[in-house]
Amino acid sequence: MAVTTLGKPVTVLLALLATLAAVLAALGATSAPAGAVAADGDAAEELSHPFGSPLGANDWSCRPTVQRPVPVVLVHGTFADSRTPLDRLSLRVRAAGYCVYSVDYGLRGTQRIEDSAATLAAFVDRVLASTGAAKVSIVGHSQGGMMPRYYLKNLGGLGKVDDLVGLAPSNYGTYRAELLAPAGLLGCPACAQQGAGSAFLTALNAPDDSPGDVSYTNVVTRYDAVVVPHTNGWLRPAANVTNLRLQDVCAGNLAEHVLIPANRTAIAIALDALGRPGPARPGGYGPLACLP
Repeated sequence: MAVTTLGKPVTVLLALLATLAAVLAALGATSAPAGAVAADGDAAEELSHPFGSPLGANDWSCRPTVQRPVPVVLVHGTFADSRTPLDRLSLRVRAAGYCVYSVDYGLRGTQRIEDSAATLAAFVDRVLASTGAAKVSIVGHSQGGMMPRYYLKNLGGLGKVDDLVGLAPSNYGTYRAELLAPAGLLGCPACAQQGAGSAFLTALNAPDDSPGDVSYTNVVTRYDAVVVPHTNGWLRPAANVTNLRLQDVCAGNLAEHVLIPANRTAIAIALDALGRPGPARPGGYGPLACLP
């Protein structure tokens, strides 16, 4: 992989501002007011989801069905929260018959990824205890598509996860991690860890980047300006891995990094992965997947 040249400092600053503006716009468009109370009314739940839950998610009275026995956990990306920008994804997964949950972690995903993975591990255990299910499936955005692999590999998650679906995941990092958190500006250890070639990612991806019986689906977009190159979201080819680019499924798809969880094609692929043995199909989604 060739390292992307960053260019002049002014260009870097403008790119930084554009990236942060896109993230902040997404936050303002979809976040609930701080203190929104979850469906079960538990004060602890309110504290653990200060920005509210995605529509249709975190109903702790939900019970899996024979048709949909595996609950689904949504995992946000860096600078996001348990709701941002996951409403549409949550509603579609819930409408397909799944119990849906969403976790807040790592001070908007900025803390050390190891610590965030521990938060995810505890949340998964809570979902399993509440639902009585044997396993969960995970659909994660950006860091949320990569961070669960640390949980799988190092924190006992391999026996508790059926599918891991990454939407623009940072599996092999980005050559633009410095645009997310310049040194001393945002205090984001997870950003540095997501730099391509970081010690964290090198250890995570060796020797096997798709271990166990988990089914791995990775969906990327050609127009990703955060995970660069966008193919760094893919894992190495394996029988339990499907790597897809949105534009290969739907040529006119213009989805970028921040709002890919709300993209119809990405959601269709995620639902395919959740509803069948193994990872998502490599193709054959049809014209309905290309609708807005």
